[in-house]
Amino acid sequence: MQPRHGGNVIIKYADDTYLLMPAANSDTSTEKLRRIKDWAEDNHLQLNATKSREIIFQARGKRNKMVQLPPPCMGIEQVTQVTELGVVINDHMTATDHVTALLTSCTKLFYALRMLRAHGVSQQSLMDVFRATVESKI
Repeated sequence: MQPRHGGNVIIKYADDTYLLMPAANSDTSTEKLRRIKDWAEDNHLQLNATKSREIIFQARGKRNKMVQLPPPCMGIEQVTQVTELGVVINDHMTATDHVTALLTSCTKLFYALRMLRAHGVSQQSLMDVFRATVESKI
């Protein structure tokens, strides 16, 4: 499975495939997805459109301008953010959504640590749990 159009990139990781294409090639997205679907079928695999997402990255200078987005490709849902390998990526390529998700997760972990302390867990055990949960996320 190789891209046919210059500028397009296909990234494969385990059972996930990412198709990256510049805006100049957006008119070829349906054709490219159809080729990926055909390749999958030829190799006894299936493109699961319900688990597939389309994200269109917008240039920073165009944030406040209305941009006409193309219609969804092959019925695949268009989203403004995706989480890949634990990293939240938004359509503006900023870290805001990822940091917010990390802070939310760490807040929940701090609450769990407070509950453990209230139930008499030793200081050393609390530090071990902190390192294994909060510190590993950060």
